[in-house]
This record gives sequence, structure tokens and C-alpha cells, in this order.
Amino acid sequence: MASTAPSVTEICLSSASPRRCDPVNQSRGTQDDESGKGKGRESRRAQRPPTPRRPPTPLPPGRPLRTLAFWVFVALLALVAYRMYQGNFMATPRLEISYTRFIQEVERGNLANLQIVDKEVSGELRVESAMRMDAHEVRFKAFKTNILGDGADLPDRVWKTNPGIEIEVRQAGFNWVSFLVTSLPILLLLPLWMVMIRQMQSGGSAALKFGKTKAKVLIETTPKVTFKDVAGCDEAKQELQEIIEFLKEPQKFQRLGGRIPKGALLLGPPGSGKTLLAKAVAGEAHVPFFSMSGSDFVEMFVGVGASRVRDLFEQGKRNAPCIIFIDEIDAVGRHRGAGLGGGHDEREQTLNQLLVEMDGFDSNEGVIMIAATNRPDVLDPALLRPGRFDRQIVVDWPDVRGREGIFRVHTRNIPVAEDVNLKRLARATPGIAGADIANMVNEAALLAARRNRKKVSMQDFEDAKDKVMLGMERKSLVMTDEERKSTAYHEAGHALVLWLLPGADPLNKVTIIPRGRMLGVTSWLPLEERHNQSKEELERRLCVAMGGRAAELLVFNHLTTGAIGDIDGATQVARNMVCRYGMSDNL
Repeated sequence: MASTAPSVTEICLSSASPRRCDPVNQSRGTQDDESGKGKGRESRRAQRPPTPRRPPTPLPPGRPLRTLAFWVFVALLALVAYRMYQGNFMATPRLEISYTRFIQEVERGNLANLQIVDKEVSGELRVESAMRMDAHEVRFKAFKTNILGDGADLPDRVWKTNPGIEIEVRQAGFNWVSFLVTSLPILLLLPLWMVMIRQMQSGGSAALKFGKTKAKVLIETTPKVTFKDVAGCDEAKQELQEIIEFLKEPQKFQRLGGRIPKGALLLGPPGSGKTLLAKAVAGEAHVPFFSMSGSDFVEMFVGVGASRVRDLFEQGKRNAPCIIFIDEIDAVGRHRGAGLGGGHDEREQTLNQLLVEMDGFDSNEGVIMIAATNRPDVLDPALLRPGRFDRQIVVDWPDVRGREGIFRVHTRNIPVAEDVNLKRLARATPGIAGADIANMVNEAALLAARRNRKKVSMQDFEDAKDKVMLGMERKSLVMTDEERKSTAYHEAGHALVLWLLPGADPLNKVTIIPRGRMLGVTSWLPLEERHNQSKEELERRLCVAMGGRAAELLVFNHLTTGAIGDIDGATQVARNMVCRYGMSDNL
């Protein structure tokens, strides 16, 4: 078959290079090949468009002035350093002599040259002289001294005894070097001051904000606590829910002439749930909520506390209706006159401003004040009166029903085994706060995880209860057999008396495992919650407390220190029976 030359179209279809698809490029390439490789490179280099030069990046405004000021500052520092070096190291060292010795050298005609600048005289001697200084003989030729008196006739006096001497008399001008050396620390601190002032003016520094409030504002993204998360204080919840209803529907109460309460004070022991109630109010109210601690008001600077109180209530007025919560208000609301500074105490000035803001001439409509404290006895009476805190809500330790509710709240998010009896746990934990119950549930969950269990069992709760109420188990404590036997009989004495006494609570647990500071524990389970104890019940407590000591005497016929806790408890009960409860027949 005869071979035919491929057409331009076929070359374009079979080639992957876009350059070969152009007939013009093909013809140029053929010419380049015919004319030589070097010439082809020159033609291709000539066809490339010139690369545009990138314009220089403009300097930010004010940058040249800053650069010039920096180099001027560096030049001044270099000049001052050079003159200081020249004056200290390159100048001829001169010995400072007395004016009397100078007059002696003048009268001897021993001066080579002299310079008089105001009251300062310096020069050199013809012949080296000697003088005693600090018990040593010092030889010198260059000297300096100060003129005593007027000194106007000094040049004539020198020329009389030292003819032909060169005397330079001049007035001291302004010494720029001395001025720069003196002002050098200020020049060094000037850039630092400029940076600090610029930061304060930009608003990024807290130096000008020490008088502003430190209150935290609850935002929508903050995890909320509602009244469903609070148990054991139903009456307090009801009072606070009514305040929230005031904020949501004020017309419902105002149509009958009622007004919204200005403040509510939460009173109760530590851990009873006062702060948790405030968090629930913040989650339920749907209004701005400002939270602050009482200790955040007072600082070391005078007037800062009062300024922060004013700023806090100004923010509250701008965001009305709103709620302001102050935790641990006893830090700022103590009795006036109790401080070391008297009426000028900074804390008292802060309290005075707080009293004025809560109920003064200015109206604070829509701003509700909620505070919490566990020391109501130290608060100032003016702070507790109606018009400032209209409601005083007592948040006490929960009863058995409240403790059961708290257990249910804190066990909602953990897997609980079927053998867990929350009612029994509530009965076995009398007199503890809600915070202790929350800690107990958390310890039980940690124990179950440590034991590789899928659910938290009743045994985990019992161990956690003992850990929270009695202390950690002291497995490392080494006890002798005699100590262990004595502890066993001691706890058996408690248990036997508790078992035999009529009307006593049923026995719950007897153990000789050391926990905390105790070598053994005997506990009982109350059948019901008691808020008032009779004389017979207190006497039964005394009998149970002394049962361990009685068992030791009967079995071993000697006494030990193991009953120290029992004796302390029995002494306290007996003292209260006589001094506080009036149960003594002789008093």
C-alpha cells in the first residue's frame, strides 16, 4: 500500500499538546528546525510576554515617622553613651583637694594652668605634689576644687605668684550632655508609657476598668439549670417561682394593687442549695441575669467597691427587667462599725452604696435583687428590712423526702441497678446537705467504674455513703491483734446497748474497719425523721455512747483511748440537756 502523509487535522487529533494543534505553530517549528536549535530558542524567548513587576508594598500610614523617631532616639542614646565614656575614661583623672591646699600651691608658684568655671577650679601643677588621704600618701598633678567666698580676685592673686600662667575664666553654659544623662531614664521610659497609654485608650486594658462591675451575665448558650433539677426545698422553689411569674406577667398582680418584690434573701447552711436555686431562677426567668460574688466588690483601692455597685445597678436598669444575684453577700453586708476603719472602712462605703441603690431616691423598677448567705446573723439590719429584701427564704437541710428527691435528681443520668433502694439511702443519711448527696452519688459511680460494673449497685452506694460520712477506708493502718480485739468488743458494746434499749432505732451496721479517725463504727437507721427530741431519746443516746466503754471494762478490766469520740459526743449532749434544753432537775 502506498503511504500518504498525515494531514494537519490528523496531527492535531493524535497529539496531546495544544501547540501542535496550531498550523501556524507547526510551520514556525519547522522553520526553527531548519534554521538551527539556537535560533529556535531565541525566537521562543522573544515570543514570551514580559513579566510585569510587582509594585512595592506601601508602608502603613505613620510608619516613616515612627522609623525616624526610633533612629533619632538611638542616635541620642549613642551620643550620650559616647560623651559619658569620653568624660569617664578619656578625661584626665583629677584629685579633688581642699581650697586651703589649692591656695598653698598658688603661693608656692606651682601652677602650670588653671580653668575657672563659676565656682569650680581645675588645673595642673608644675611639679607633682603629695598629700595624705585616709592614712595614705597620695601624689597628684591634676586637681580640682571649689572656691570659697566671692573669688573675684583669684586670677590676680594667681598671676602674682605664677607669672605667665594660662588662666581660662568662663561662665558655665547649659550642659546638654548633663541634661541628656539626667533625663535618660525618662527617655527610656517614654516609649513604654506611650504603649501603655495607647493600650488603655484602645479599651483593651483593664487599668481603667477597675471600677467596673465583675458581674457575669448569663447568655443563651450557657447550660441551663431549671427547677426540675432542684429537690428538697419545695417552699423555696415556690417563692422563687412566684418572683419569676412577676417578671413574666406583672399585670396579673398589678391589677389588684400588688407590686413586684424588690429582693429575696436565701438563708441556709452551706451546701443546702442556695446557689443552685439561683441558677434555676436564671434558667427559668428568660431575662438578663447578673451574677456576682460579694467579695468581688471590695478591693484595695478606695472607692472601687461603691463604683462597682453603681455600675452593676446601672447595667441592671439598662437591661430591665432583670435579676441581680450576689452570692455570699455577708462579705460586703456585715454590721457597720465592726471594721477597723470605723465609718471610713471601704467595705462600709460599699454597703452604704448598696443600700442606696436597693432602696433610695432613684427608682429601680424591674430590677430584682437575689442574695445568698449562710451567716444571716452578721448582716446589717438596714439590709434586711422590707423594701430591700422583701422576702427571706430559708433553705434548710432536706428531710427524708427531700433527700430521696435529691437522690432521684442526681441518679437520672447514671445507670442504676435494680437492687438500689433510694428510700433506704435517704433514711440512712440524716442531717446531710444536698451537696453531700451529689458527692455521694458521684463517688458511687466512680466506685462502680473502678470495679468494672455496668451499673451502680446498692453496695457501691453504701461504700460511697461510708466514705462521705465517715471518711476513707484506711487499709494501710496496721493494728495488733489486741487492738483489733478491743475495738471489736467496744463496737459490740454499742450494738448490744442499742439492741436492748426499748424504743431505740434499729441497728444498721457494725464494722471495725478503720475509717478516717475512727477505728470502728456502729450506726443505726432511723425509722422516721425527727425534728424534736425528748429527754428519754437523749438519755438513750448517752447510754449507746457509753456502751463501748462499759464493754471494755467488763471484758478487759482496763480503759483505752478508743472512747474519746464517744465521750466528746456524750459530753456535748449532756451539756445541751442542762444548759440549753433545761432538762436538769437541779437547775
